[in-house]
Amino acid sequence: MAAPMKFVIGLLALVSFGMIFGALLQLEFIGGLEEVDGKAFPSFRKVHKRQNDGSLQLHGGISQWVNDKDADILRIGYVKPEILNWSPRIILLHSFLSSEECDYLRAMAEPLLQISTVVDAQTGKGIQSDVRTSSGMFLSPDDSTYPIVRAIEKRISVYSQVPVENGELIQVLRYKKSQFYKPHHDYFSDSFNLKRGGQRVATMLIYLSDNVEGGETYFPMAGSGFCRCGGKSVRGLSVAPVKGNAVLFWSMGLDGQSDPNSIHGGCEVLAGEKWSATKWMRQRSTH
Repeated sequence: MAAPMKFVIGLLALVSFGMIFGALLQLEFIGGLEEVDGKAFPSFRKVHKRQNDGSLQLHGGISQWVNDKDADILRIGYVKPEILNWSPRIILLHSFLSSEECDYLRAMAEPLLQISTVVDAQTGKGIQSDVRTSSGMFLSPDDSTYPIVRAIEKRISVYSQVPVENGELIQVLRYKKSQFYKPHHDYFSDSFNLKRGGQRVATMLIYLSDNVEGGETYFPMAGSGFCRCGGKSVRGLSVAPVKGNAVLFWSMGLDGQSDPNSIHGGCEVLAGEKWSATKWMRQRSTH
């Protein structure tokens, strides 16, 4: 047998062994998973005790997570990404915020809520419109220095892979019964708003309340079937508001151009109050 052929056969054998070994390790990990409140955790992370707020404190396991502040900030082991759509790119991040973080943002925002506005393409200023019927407010730069807000900002940056300094201030919104936001794009179509930070690249939309009927986030150009939107069946893809969950979607495609398929809206709220927090990320620093 020629030397080159022996080399090829040996290389193939090595690759095959590596694949088999990797598969065995993966099966061992899956077999070691245990369920806690319906969620899978590695069996080496045992439940220590239940906290007063009903959450679980875990201990043991991967040593670098013990007393790891970054792991706490990123909610490692709690946040579960789920890819919903590739074009436009939409990812659902389960348990992105804790219940306490959701309540914290709502408490900060409620005394300062005002009727929501939309951006005027001519002036870049906010104007009232029947396109959007919610109430909202923006956190201030001072608010962003608070530890909880700073942790949320860092988490958004890591999961979106966009630097913190490229983000706009967080906006908190409240939708009451019969309120909505008609389908729109988050990217700008004017030059005025591009001066500070460039185009909007992605949006992180976080749900802050539960027990809402309707109020879905609707993407008419995503998915391949029908979905629910404000009690109606429509074509596209929608995400129901669940407290702590977040929807990450991109207004800019992989080609660097604004993606018209990223059009989205907030469906009509049928019952309850829908609270959300929105963070828009730009191409460059907004500071």
